[in-house]
Amino acid sequence: MNKQTKVWLVLTIALSLLALASACGGAKTPDTNAPAAGETSSAAPYSGPTGTIAGVVSFTGTPPAPKKIDTAADPVCGQKSPNLMTDDNVVNDGKLANVFVYVKEGTLDGNKKLTDYSWPTPTTAVQLDQNGCHYKPHVLGVQTNQKITITNSDPTQHNIHWTPANNPEWNQSQPNGAPPIEKSFNRAEILVPVKCNQHPWMKAYIGVMKTPFFSVSSDNGAYEIKGLPPGKYTVIAWHEGGAKGTEAPPQEVTVTANGSAKADFSFGAAATSLNPTLQMMPALEIPVRH
Repeated sequence: MNKQTKVWLVLTIALSLLALASACGGAKTPDTNAPAAGETSSAAPYSGPTGTIAGVVSFTGTPPAPKKIDTAADPVCGQKSPNLMTDDNVVNDGKLANVFVYVKEGTLDGNKKLTDYSWPTPTTAVQLDQNGCHYKPHVLGVQTNQKITITNSDPTQHNIHWTPANNPEWNQSQPNGAPPIEKSFNRAEILVPVKCNQHPWMKAYIGVMKTPFFSVSSDNGAYEIKGLPPGKYTVIAWHEGGAKGTEAPPQEVTVTANGSAKADFSFGAAATSLNPTLQMMPALEIPVRH
């Protein structure tokens, strides 16, 4: 056997071993952008009668007073909003705003589950604006793969930095006058924290759901979840505070066809407060990835 034949024989054996390892389930690099198990469904959309869950979120006791934000690190924020205050607790007449209320699970009539049906992704994008050196809205909800349009209405630079647990982390600066940024999440998550590295008091929270059954309490504490099939549901109310937020005791609710069920929630005075020393941090320049 000559030298060239030996080389080809060794290469042939090596390629055969690689093919065998692949066929036997060799290790693969995980695709972090691929939908998680159960995120997509080929089930048919629900088309029967529906009902509604509505209620009010209250705050018991004396709510923490908003704190005035020191904007010396970026005078532009102070010029636009001379009395810029923290917005982690918005209470009006005992009613709490910015509470994310959602259906966690349920059993539909006929012993079916919500996951037995498909819930189409809305084609309308949800808006997240940086305005007055605050994120507006402070709390919002989207469905998986629904577009989020991010804008900067301030005459200063911001950066959007979200730190999810189930989705890829993302961080990008957005100067004043820059075009909107469009993003989405492909995995459900309650809730995704959002911050601005340049203005550390700026925070927002995004609830990502597989279904459209969620709402955010308004300034008067009211919320409404529409389009639910008749059945029994567990409803959760989440508010920021602590390491991962706080939840009120869950409510078990029965929804009837064309009916409206009620679920009220209450939070106490154990809310977190911002550190009184707020320092400017540099923004990270990270390009958009689609």
